[in-house]
Amino acid sequence: MDNLFLQNVRPNGSIDHMSPIELETKIKPLWWQERGLSFTASGYGERVPTSYMVNYHNKWRRVYCAIYSNIGTCYIGKLSDNLIIN
Repeated sequence: MDNLFLQNVRPNGSIDHMSPIELETKIKPLWWQERGLSFTASGYGERVPTSYMVNYHNKWRRVYCAIYSNIGTCYIGKLSDNLIIN
């Protein structure tokens, strides 16, 4: 599997494209994902867990997605931490 890249978001909201960090990735679905279920009835939400995990500072962390409409922003930690996955 291809590795994912972490990009920092600047305080003004722009993304720092010059210094992405490559992260080791693995797929580890949750029990409801293995059964083909959705996290919410609509599939949308602020902190929807994905089946991806990344190794960040020697700790495996779940990738979450803030998804509304047909596009989402994937991140680790809290969305306010500005650790965006590309």
